[in-house]
Amino acid sequence: MRFKLDEHFDARLAALVADGGHDVETLVREGLAGADDDAVYEACRREQRTLVTLDLDFSNPLRFPPSVTEGIIIIRPPRNVLR
Repeated sequence: MRFKLDEHFDARLAALVADGGHDVETLVREGLAGADDDAVYEACRREQRTLVTLDLDFSNPLRFPPSVTEGIIIIRPPRNVLR
């Protein structure tokens, strides 16, 4: 698979994904860190890459229809909860 990781992920994740046999690019390496969401979405569409992000804005299917992309994965890490 072809992935694009947003700038909120540690750079080491790209190496782990690549070691798994995937083609991975990052917003940071492409000079898109801090770019608006529409630019990121269009870059992923153009490059036929699945976006992996923490940004909940991409969960809006009316603004960012996943059907015309390779996919959008939104990661929600667990919150630190004291028990």
